[in-house]
Amino acid sequence: MIRRFAISDVHGCCKTLKELVSNGIQLQKEDQLFFLGDYIDRGPDSKGVFDYIWELQDAGYQVRCLKGNHEDMLFKAFEGWRKDGVWRMNGGDTTLKSFAVGDVKKIPKLYLDFMEQLPLYIELEDYWLVHAGFNFLAPGGMFTDEEAMLWIRRWYKEINWETVGKRTIVHGHTPISQAHIEERIVLVKSLPLPLPINIDAGCVYQHTGLGKLCALNLDEKTVIFQNRID
Repeated sequence: MIRRFAISDVHGCCKTLKELVSNGIQLQKEDQLFFLGDYIDRGPDSKGVFDYIWELQDAGYQVRCLKGNHEDMLFKAFEGWRKDGVWRMNGGDTTLKSFAVGDVKKIPKLYLDFMEQLPLYIELEDYWLVHAGFNFLAPGGMFTDEEAMLWIRRWYKEINWETVGKRTIVHGHTPISQAHIEERIVLVKSLPLPLPINIDAGCVYQHTGLGKLCALNLDEKTVIFQNRID
């Protein structure tokens, strides 16, 4: 039986990711695994996260990846020292350390090319997968505001249900507790509307209720959590 999972906001927590995928999900080659962005920054091993994703893909696992706002910040850091400073203050320094370089432009091209080509959303028959969310007020429609897909917050009240149709939007970007994610899952299962689901359990943070990496089973609408071990 093919299973589908979504994970978001790994933020350099490679050991935690490996534990979740290997022992939490127990990923099989017939499964599908979707990453919703923010592989880098703040955690200790951003490079290792990419290496692990490629290892899975090379071994025949079905893994697809989206771009997050932290990958976006990395590329904006190329534009000048001010934006480089903003990126570093938001965890970019740990990413540089994981690559053993002192300048964003010295990150190996293989990794930069991978991040640059990542799509902003994935459309499935029953889901929209995106890093942050959608701007339903955008004049050209929800898919025209690329900045929103990476950065938007507090957009639930603006949802156009006719546009969404029967698809559930799954996203990350805004850290919430395990309890809030579990409460949302219960609500989603109880209502006919395809309410959005946030799966960012704040893996890289130490605040109460956070510090976990979450995997959402898209078929069963169940969640698996892994405490941060990095």
